[in-house]
Amino acid sequence: MENLFYIAPISSVIALLFALFLALRIMKKSEGTPSMIEVAKAVREGAMAYIKQQYKGVSIFFLVVFILLLVLALRGMQVIFVPFAFLTGGFFSGLAGFIGMSIGVRSSARTTYAAKDSLNAGLRIAFSSGMVMGLSVVGLGLLDLSVWYAILNWYYSNAANLPIGITKFEAITSTMLAFGIGASSQALFARVGGGIFTKAADVGADLVGKVEAGIPEDDPRNPAVIADNVGDNVGDIAGMGADLYESYVGSIVASMALSVTAGLGVRGVLFPMVIAGIGVISSIFGNFLVRAGEKAKQSVLLKALRKGIYGSSILVAILSFIICRYMLGPDNYIVYWAILSGLLAGVILGFFTEFFTSDSYKPTRGIAQAATTSPATVIIEGLSVGMLSTTAIVIVVAAAIATSYYLSGGFSNPAMGLYGIGISAVGMLSTLGITLATDAYGPVADNAGGNAQMTNQEPIVRERTDALDALGNTTAATGKGFAIGSAALTALALIAAYRDEVRLSNIRIFGIARELDVSLMNPRLIAGLLIGAMMPYGIASMIMKAVGRTASKVVDEVRRQFKEIKGLLQGTGKADYARAVKICTSAAQKEMLLPSLSAILMPVIIGIFLGIEGVVGLLIGALASGFALAIMMANSGGAWDNAKKFIEKGNFGGKGSPAHKSSVVGDTVGDPFKDAAGPSLNILIKLMSMVSIVFLGFILRFTIFK
Repeated sequence: MENLFYIAPISSVIALLFALFLALRIMKKSEGTPSMIEVAKAVREGAMAYIKQQYKGVSIFFLVVFILLLVLALRGMQVIFVPFAFLTGGFFSGLAGFIGMSIGVRSSARTTYAAKDSLNAGLRIAFSSGMVMGLSVVGLGLLDLSVWYAILNWYYSNAANLPIGITKFEAITSTMLAFGIGASSQALFARVGGGIFTKAADVGADLVGKVEAGIPEDDPRNPAVIADNVGDNVGDIAGMGADLYESYVGSIVASMALSVTAGLGVRGVLFPMVIAGIGVISSIFGNFLVRAGEKAKQSVLLKALRKGIYGSSILVAILSFIICRYMLGPDNYIVYWAILSGLLAGVILGFFTEFFTSDSYKPTRGIAQAATTSPATVIIEGLSVGMLSTTAIVIVVAAAIATSYYLSGGFSNPAMGLYGIGISAVGMLSTLGITLATDAYGPVADNAGGNAQMTNQEPIVRERTDALDALGNTTAATGKGFAIGSAALTALALIAAYRDEVRLSNIRIFGIARELDVSLMNPRLIAGLLIGAMMPYGIASMIMKAVGRTASKVVDEVRRQFKEIKGLLQGTGKADYARAVKICTSAAQKEMLLPSLSAILMPVIIGIFLGIEGVVGLLIGALASGFALAIMMANSGGAWDNAKKFIEKGNFGGKGSPAHKSSVVGDTVGDPFKDAAGPSLNILIKLMSMVSIVFLGFILRFTIFK
């Protein structure tokens, strides 16, 4: 049975090798004309400068936390492996984002040049770039977990290394559960910093370029256009990759921890890693199904991507049934239904997100219609669409939770039901290699369109890149829905695992097994619940304000250049692109600190002053409100964006019309909603759970409620 463990590390190596193969194949393609290469080089240099600066700041944070965790471990409040695993989790998360961004900035011009030949050629390069990101995330995540499991399995096989009263697999999973804090911390910094950068540049470029100067999007005369393209890569590729790396790792380790309580032993511990392994192989299979013809219709392109996603999901469903029967046996194979519920929920989430954000459907077209009245009605309609979208998506996730719990045996064995919820999250994320590709593909297509605009390519090229870009907007919105749904399931599994970790930590530190008092009559739990419900709003506010402040600086800079650089608006002068990039980089590094540190410190503060029951309330409150708020912000922003593009296709007066100008206002408001504040909430609800678990020993020692 334990030999099946090798499926995980072997799959991770295959994923990384296939990602390398795709990257090398992309690099063999021509980057195009000298002007295309020049634009791509400017974006690449800006992205690398930003990521280098961000990693410098983040490395200081990691050093400080490593020392803190090491002190806790030496004082018996944490396992000695955790500080080192914290570093590997953060390193691999950052590396996955860096790999994805590096290939992304090298693929945009190649996509533009390939689009000169055919739409399918452009799609293949952009999608292959996304696959490199997706496979790097799952490959590095699974490799990190596999190596640590092998080390811990060897170490705890010696009974002398086990704490008194704790079994081998309790020790292994309890230790691995704390590993995710490194990935979570890196993800939050990447998401918040990248989100502030990209949306400040986007808003600044739109407000002065499209609204004031009346020049097209991605016009080379706009001094913020390169910063806007850089932001697509640092926020929507590196940030999204780190976000889903965290969910991927978190869902696996939470399920491993819950399997011990469910009494499944080594079979249940290894099962999530094996399912993740077959998901990797299925994602690679799905990659070969993505093909498109020459019709630049979104329906045709969506069908091409869906072939890959649906094909991967079907293969996972088939293979996981076989694995379930073999690993878990006839008594527990019903956990298979949890995998199916996760896979199905992911597909349904994609459909509803598309329904509320695509211009093929009524909600987004209603926003475009509202633009014929005024910017105010655009804002009202967009907010209402986002709020309405929470209804369907929350119901889908709630149904997945209930289904996976009860069909896994939760009626008779609650521990098995909780394990089923964790496995449902693993099932949803099993095809991450390809589902993340459909998201990471979007920024590459967006940059390809910008490159075509800035280098004055013939209309057919821009038509093809616009088709790819429009598809990217829909897949990005779908990807955000997928990220939010998986975050909710992962966070719930982590909260369930936190309950078990309280018992184990009490045994380690005090030699007694203390249970949680989670009665709704416990005032500390209620107080934590209210504070947790407030946290997503507070963090979102900080990020929105940061985007607004930084965008104001970009606006001032663009206006200054329009005024001071002779001939810039006439096309005879050259914009200083580096200045806008520098403004966004500097501001993003500064502005990301407060929201990030607030999320990290709050569970510790609540634990000290309200006890571990207060922490449970905090986590549940943050999950409930953060989940709904993230959906609302992501879908409002996506719908505003696509409503603007619907008008730009010639509807309601087309470009330059009053309706178009109103829609640009809605899109500008939606930018920080969907690409900065909203996505950061996914990480918030998971990171707070991880911090609570890692610092549990410290809280138990120093809380005022013993």
